[in-house]
Order: sequence, then C-alpha cells, then structure tokens
Amino acid sequence: MNDKIKQIFELGFPWRTQDPFLFCAYHLDQYPKGDGKLGPADSLDGRNLGNDFQLKDGYRMYHGTNVPGFPAHPHRGFETITIANKGYCDHSDSLGAAGRFGEGDVQWMTAGSGVQHSEMFPLIYTDKENTLELFQIWLNLPAKNKFADPHFKMLWHEDIPVLKLEQSTVTVIAGNFGSLNALAPAPNSWAADANNDVAIWNINVRTNGTITLPKANNRTIRTVYFYEGDTIKVLDKEIPSNHGIEVTPSEEIEIKALGKPANILVLQGQPINEPVAKYGPFVMNTDEELEIAMNEFRTTRFGGWPWRHIDNVHENNRGRFAKYPDGTLIEK
Repeated sequence: MNDKIKQIFELGFPWRTQDPFLFCAYHLDQYPKGDGKLGPADSLDGRNLGNDFQLKDGYRMYHGTNVPGFPAHPHRGFETITIANKGYCDHSDSLGAAGRFGEGDVQWMTAGSGVQHSEMFPLIYTDKENTLELFQIWLNLPAKNKFADPHFKMLWHEDIPVLKLEQSTVTVIAGNFGSLNALAPAPNSWAADANNDVAIWNINVRTNGTITLPKANNRTIRTVYFYEGDTIKVLDKEIPSNHGIEVTPSEEIEIKALGKPANILVLQGQPINEPVAKYGPFVMNTDEELEIAMNEFRTTRFGGWPWRHIDNVHENNRGRFAKYPDGTLIEK
C-alpha cells in the first residue's frame, strides 16, 4: 500500500470515524409517495415500528411510527452536523427552536450542557417519491466546552461556498479548501479555532475527472469516504465505492473517478486528545460525568419538551424555515 494511504476500510452503518469526530451516519432512503400526513403512502406491515433499521422496500422508519425519523432524544457534550443532500428534515428542540431544511442545507447544533431534539423526515410529496440522502456527523467538544450553552445554527445551501472546478465540485461545509472559506461554525465548536484544521467537504468528481486534496497540518487526521460511484483511483490504488480511506494529510492527494462520477465526503481535523466516555446520546470525559448527565436528564429533561408530540413535524405545506430560540424566524 502506498505510504500516503494509511488504511482502507469498508463503510458500515454508521461509518468509522476518528478524533475529533465521534460518529457519521449516512442515510439513503428511497421513501415512496407521501400519504398527505407526511408519512409513507405504503403499508407498514412487517416493520418493527419504533425501531425499524432494516432496509425493507428501500427505506427505514428508524424510531418513527407514522413519519420516519428520530423522535425527541437528549444529547450532551458534543455537536451534531446534519447535511441534508436530498429530501427534508423537520427539527424541533427543547430550546423552542424549530426548522425544516433540505436539498443541500446543513444544520449545526451544539448540544453542550444538554438539549433534547427530534429529527423527523417528512414525506412532503404526494405525487412522487421522497428520496432522503442525509449525513449526520458528531463532532466532539473539548472538556472546556462540554457545558457550553446549547446553540442552533442553519447553513442554507444558497449561502454555503461551492468551488466549481473543471472536473469537480467541492462544497465547503467547514474549514477551507484552498482559499475558499466555509461559513462560520457554531461559536464553541472545535471547528471555530482555525488552528484545529477541521474541514468537512462534500465533493463530486466527474467521470475520468480528478480532484487534488490540498495539504494539511501534520497532526491532522483526514478520512475520505467514497459513498457513491463505481471506482476511484487514489494515487496508484483503485478503490471501489462504499469504502473509507485514511490518507496522509501533509501531502497533496489526487483522486480520479473511474467508470462513473464519484461522490466523496471528507472529514478532517486535529484530534482533541482527551478521554472519551460515551453512553448513547451523552459524550463526556469520565464515567462519573456520564452518571451526572443521566441523572440530570432524568430530573430536568434538559428544559423539558415544549412541543405537543415527541415526533413533532411541521405543517404539510410549510417551506424551508428556521425559528431560533429568541423567536427570530427565517423563511427560505
């Protein structure tokens, strides 16, 4: 194996990640037409509703029973970055924030000291299929920021910087690609300090086209996730789709798409290098802190749940919007 390629591995569910990233789930669900109530116009017989992760008929209901998705659940100690490539996500949280985003939008949420949120996937089209393609990435917080105030931020696709090259396109969600800088991340994020070299790039390479990843800092960890296409050639190594590749960040890396266009997600950053104690939706530094987090959630519910349903969805005909905790409303 070329010494610029550190490892190659198959992608499962979720994808394997490295510090400072904790988790990356890739969701591709071919939902049918909607039933007019934001659920599928399809029989749900034979599904383990409430815990449906089997890809039956091309889609999963996850923890939803009527609308697919993830009803109210808590988080503490890290951030979620949700990229909705296709389809829509309805967000609601214990801060009173809400939104509907999709078709390339990104939501950046700092759980910090504790928040509940729900993420439902409304099937808004009743006349055609409702394809969902979505990434959820968990980015760790250092100990000094694990109890930061929760923060909710939308990065609308119209505003996200896109580098259009002759043979490829790079959507810069975090960090920078050459001289093109991403929108500002959440203020207490590990990504907020440029010295941490955090970057998230969603890249499309045309058939037989190439993209060259720029050099990064020696301490940075960079992983390339090849999630759609036929084959890519990384340096002299041909790699089929559905594989992750950890590459040496201090060298330029050329990637060529063979057979079909290639879609690639790149996650990179300098490691936080602190102990990680995880239990479900809580990520702290010690087991004692996990016990405290669970006890606090049992007693405070992290502010409670201000919505009528734990699987809250917005009006059928509602467009993309964000309502912030201070009441500010943005409609797209």
